[in-house]
Amino acid sequence: MGWYFDEAESARRRGGGDIEKTLTAVAGRYMGANPPYPYTARPYTTKGIVRNRDSRYEADFFSIFPEAPLGSWVYVWGKYRAETGGAVLFTLTPRGPAKLWMNGGEIYGTDFRAERYEQPVSLTLPVKKGWNHLVIRFTRTKAGFGGEFGAWLGKLAYYFYRGTSSFPEMEGFDYTPPLTESLTDLSPEALSRICLPLPAWTAEETKAGVFCRVFGKAPGKRALGRTVVEAAAAVPGVIRGEHKGTCAFFVNGEKVFEKEGAGVFETTARLVPGKNRLAVISECPASGAWDFSMGGIVAGPPGAELPLTNPFFAEGGSFPWIYAGPFGATTERALLDFDPDLLVGEGGEKTWWRIDLPGGWMRLYNDNPLYGHWNYPLGVTLYGLTETARYFERKGVPCAIGAYAANHLRQSLRTLDYAFFDREHFGGSSAVHHLLTSLDSLDDCGSFGALVLEAVRDRDLGDYHRAVVLTSDFILRRQDRLADGTLFRKQLMHHFHNNTLWADDLYMSVPFLRRYAAYKKDPSILDDAASQFEGFKKLLYLEDEKLMAHVYDFTRKMNTGVPWGRGNGWTVFSLSELLPALPEDHPRRNFLLAFFRDLCAGFLACQDTNGMWHQVLTMPESYPETSCTAMFICAFSRGIRGGWLEDPAPYREAAEKAWKALERYGIDGAGNVHGVCRGSEFAFNPRYYAEHLLPRLNDTHGVGIVLLAGTEILKLRG
Repeated sequence: MGWYFDEAESARRRGGGDIEKTLTAVAGRYMGANPPYPYTARPYTTKGIVRNRDSRYEADFFSIFPEAPLGSWVYVWGKYRAETGGAVLFTLTPRGPAKLWMNGGEIYGTDFRAERYEQPVSLTLPVKKGWNHLVIRFTRTKAGFGGEFGAWLGKLAYYFYRGTSSFPEMEGFDYTPPLTESLTDLSPEALSRICLPLPAWTAEETKAGVFCRVFGKAPGKRALGRTVVEAAAAVPGVIRGEHKGTCAFFVNGEKVFEKEGAGVFETTARLVPGKNRLAVISECPASGAWDFSMGGIVAGPPGAELPLTNPFFAEGGSFPWIYAGPFGATTERALLDFDPDLLVGEGGEKTWWRIDLPGGWMRLYNDNPLYGHWNYPLGVTLYGLTETARYFERKGVPCAIGAYAANHLRQSLRTLDYAFFDREHFGGSSAVHHLLTSLDSLDDCGSFGALVLEAVRDRDLGDYHRAVVLTSDFILRRQDRLADGTLFRKQLMHHFHNNTLWADDLYMSVPFLRRYAAYKKDPSILDDAASQFEGFKKLLYLEDEKLMAHVYDFTRKMNTGVPWGRGNGWTVFSLSELLPALPEDHPRRNFLLAFFRDLCAGFLACQDTNGMWHQVLTMPESYPETSCTAMFICAFSRGIRGGWLEDPAPYREAAEKAWKALERYGIDGAGNVHGVCRGSEFAFNPRYYAEHLLPRLNDTHGVGIVLLAGTEILKLRG
């Protein structure tokens, strides 16, 4: 029996020790579990309760209901969708009395201290698989009415949906008018009857026309409207409507009519089978309404009306038109091009899509668990996929692995402009490239930035330069440093990390700096990367064990003393990334080689009899951990092939033994990767690592490094 599964199910037993089969299984399982779905677009309104730049919802009922009587209550209701049962970390900052229910059960009620100090209260919301209903009751007092609530950390991209909207997945919260009697029925059905509807246009705004109410008066400027109609066959379509303001109408990019001034219109156009793209470009008149309207297209024969559909939606009739503007200099051709991931317009006129609702927009969300995201463990995962693809491609073996990794990168990079627009206009993240827009740590940029510079060697990634500039600017100019230039964590959104230095951050910085030095042809950047190891060694190195402590805490002026497996893996793997790029005469090369050899000797002494390394390297009773085992394989292989180890024989034996152990205990025959520690905090107690940071299945901290370890063994064997 293996540690995580029956050994009969292991990759070694199923694949007969064929590393190529194991790599194919791991990469194939990962890609199959994370297919390339596009981002999801949803209607959104900036009116009511929306998220701020810390990804928390603001409910200021003093402003919304200034005449609410003292002692009255407002109930706030939102839905949260969970893929599995469990818990969600949640923060509530009350500005008066508040009570919270989840799925009908009371979770929390404030006391006088929380109401007095308006301090964040950390809560754990129990969730079940599927829809979960959160209700918060705020009480009107003389001093406060409402609060801030949502994600416990501003970088987290989870959000709630309105319960009563006509569109079932519109982000936000519904709320009741002020009530003088408490509600006894908090069911969704009861709340639906009492919550206020979405905001609506006034009679005057409705009369002014859709372009005027969405964009305001902009004489001489143009606005764009888009919709879609789907035809079963190639048929003529009759288009009827009314316009106020000169307009041109297009079907599938071809202009079918143009009208000046105001009036009604009727024209025909040939529809193609499938989706037909309809667009109107309208110029705002000097006075009067600015409007365009039409119903569905009458297609014949047999003359049935084809409904209009939102261009972002696969189906459904909600908000069939989307709008963008106003524009002055943007060309007609640019307006007619439609890409669901890109801003519309040119130069300083770039904007995003609006809908016919007060404060209404479309908004992109990344509902994929992993695909299309940018974060540090995915940087390693995709590095592993990229290197695996290189191995097979160099052998002339066709595979889809490299294209998959590159497509993930392109999807993430091409939405960077949208992500900054989203951040500026809507505040809280929707998981579309959100880390670079809230950049305050090496975790946010270094690992994935290094991947971009690595992967672009093989494939066209589109415009990747802005992401590289953002990453380099943060690491070289904005990231906090000690007096000697060593990177450390000083002031982050995640306050627990403040005033600390982590072994992890060698990987979050050095691999990028190594590649960025080549990108800029600037050896001083390589010097900076090399100098980091001196500073980190000074504070984290455990001389007797030849291992690294995980974290140095400047508040306590000591390191944790705990040699966490992956923290050591980050250190030596980063060294193995840097050393090939250092010139033989580099002034720090001898120091780095000696440090590499010392660490490898320390790791060699900790390998267990099966070939694995453990979660805490000096605690054999802690679980065998897959990601650090894979990292040590990579380091040993690179050390042997690079000639950095003076006596390579024991390290070759250890690397081979470790890979066989991974195939027996860490990777099953279906390509699942077991025994990977999740992302960690830190502690001075080794039992935190051994007993609280328990292993996970297919965690992205381990999948990619396992792939890299397999390719390294293949390279070692020649």
